[in-house]
Amino acid sequence: MTSNPFFARSPLAYELPEFAKIGDEHYLPAFERGMAEQLAEIQAITSEVAAPTFDNVIVALERSGALLKRVSNVFGNIASSDSSAQSDAIEAEISPRLAAHRDAIDLDPGLFGRIETLYERRDELGLDKDQLRLLELYHLRFVRAGAGLDSGQQDRLRAINIELAASETEFGQANTAVRNAATLVLDDISELAGLDSQALAAAAENARSLGHPGKWALSLQNVSNQPVLAALTDREVRRRVMAASLERGFGADGANSALAARIASLRAERAALLGYPDHAAYAVADQTAGTVSAVEDMFDRLVPPAVAKARCEAGELEAAMRAATGEDAELCSWDWQFWSETVRAERFSLDAEVLRPYFELERVLWDGVFYAAEQVYGITVRERGDLIGYHPEARVFEVFDVGGEPLGLFLGDFFTRPSKRGGAWMNELVGQSTLLGQKPVVVNNLNISKPAEGEAALLTWDNVRTLFHEFGHALHGLFSEVRYPFFSGTEVPRDFVEFPSQVNEMWMSRPEILANYARHFETGEPMPTELVEHIAATESFGEGFRTVEYLAAALLDWAWHRIPAADPRPGVLDPDSAYAEAFEEAALRKAGIAVTAIPPRYRTGYFAHIFSGGYDAGYYSYIWSEVLDADTARWFTDGDVPIQEKGRLFRRELLSRGGSVDPLEAFEAFRGRAPEIEPLLIRRRLTV
Repeated sequence: MTSNPFFARSPLAYELPEFAKIGDEHYLPAFERGMAEQLAEIQAITSEVAAPTFDNVIVALERSGALLKRVSNVFGNIASSDSSAQSDAIEAEISPRLAAHRDAIDLDPGLFGRIETLYERRDELGLDKDQLRLLELYHLRFVRAGAGLDSGQQDRLRAINIELAASETEFGQANTAVRNAATLVLDDISELAGLDSQALAAAAENARSLGHPGKWALSLQNVSNQPVLAALTDREVRRRVMAASLERGFGADGANSALAARIASLRAERAALLGYPDHAAYAVADQTAGTVSAVEDMFDRLVPPAVAKARCEAGELEAAMRAATGEDAELCSWDWQFWSETVRAERFSLDAEVLRPYFELERVLWDGVFYAAEQVYGITVRERGDLIGYHPEARVFEVFDVGGEPLGLFLGDFFTRPSKRGGAWMNELVGQSTLLGQKPVVVNNLNISKPAEGEAALLTWDNVRTLFHEFGHALHGLFSEVRYPFFSGTEVPRDFVEFPSQVNEMWMSRPEILANYARHFETGEPMPTELVEHIAATESFGEGFRTVEYLAAALLDWAWHRIPAADPRPGVLDPDSAYAEAFEEAALRKAGIAVTAIPPRYRTGYFAHIFSGGYDAGYYSYIWSEVLDADTARWFTDGDVPIQEKGRLFRRELLSRGGSVDPLEAFEAFRGRAPEIEPLLIRRRLTV
């Protein structure tokens, strides 16, 4: 298939993939040729008669697999953001084949032998810091992949990796399907009392697009606590929404929770093969945390004050509910968000819905997110209507550096749709490296409710936060200035990757930034001063709930991956998912994080982060990174050094370095010391 657009580097600006020419029929042939080409390149490395050198082994590895990377980057994004029956079938077929392909490389004894020879002589090779780090990390990668195992162990490892790849793909696809199936379709508009006109119009449009004209559809986001729970006044409808959310992957459609148990069992077995007591120990060994005890020490410090604060909040909300209704009712999970907003409005005279008209998507994007990046880093952004994205809603922007030099491309895909998985994330279509002469092309995907035709897209405060957060990931990719692809952009330890994105959230509430974008979508009037003051006053309201909700999910992830390989129970596929539900309950109770009215942010049946998204035994990383973020936010605001000067330092020492330096060394380079946890405890109001 000589016309396959993946077979050559794209001629478009920044090598943006030629989406107008790419069809489903191109993916499998490109994957197959890409794998074959890379295996031939590996064969050339291992059959080289000359003694191993950094160039003929490590640099050759860095140059290998170009076609496979092109198609993998594009398809990985499509499978998440615009899936179809065809892409699902391709993903199901190719995932285990890619796992086998990776093992064919990582377990190649000839290749590992040449790498090990270089590693043992690394101090004699005259390598610079980048080269030495690259060699050491390649050696570590191969060891952790099982290169040192005997042939029988490697055979079992290959079988595990293939089954895991297939199971993780199955989990991700099923997760999207059960989320769509759980959409709540309502016949009577009175059941949606509490939603504003914009939300009602969006629900009606959603129902129409799903084949239910004249009705209203509430589609779920991939979290437990659905945003509409804060506004719906009908308690029974709230209960139905919460039930639909929490039951995904359990009960009648319980395949995902049973599949999760099988995935956890396979990961535990693999960890044992590689010499670790459990998967968590394996997963953190090459992260900044380094050890299981470091992560658990953090949990031990955070859980007690978070639970105590959440229980105080629960008491306040339950009292408010009983006083308002005159009923001696218990505060349930479907009540929390509604009464939290009610108490917030009474205490601070602020209704969250009053804020939405001031957060129109286009203004937040241009006058908030892009404007903040200009003020801090000096970059500018221009939309490129002449360049085509992978979906009609995926917009293309060109990013320019301080002096106007081209920096890279940014694609924004902001609205939810049935073909997009839940949540928000950043993908890379082209990674930056000077070795390959490539500049970055990155994508942000969000799941903002799409407004009815002709209506403005009005955001919640949480939507605004997500927009800033994901652009922080994008900046990490766009600012990359590395030589080797291995280090490009966000190629850093998983428990560090959220750090730059969390730092970028700080700009959303900075007075000079907020004043620039928080304007009424109809009148253009700035947000009234009293609303601005109320936002600042309520930032810490409900912090106990948010911290417990997150920690419960992180500890659930941790529990699934602390199972030792000798425990046979998780390997049992239980069709009624009773094992997974019992496991959840016991794990949360043991961790001291079981608060009845606060379900984990994700339950096992739809915890895509850890069962299909690469965050296994790593969901802790959000709060681990927030330790660094809170410390950095204090650094940005302390003193009288101009923001752009600090921005230049932060970019130079951290954002531009990717994985080419040790992350904590990069932190210390601009902060002047190791990170401290106190700023996080203060931010989350978890101090005594």
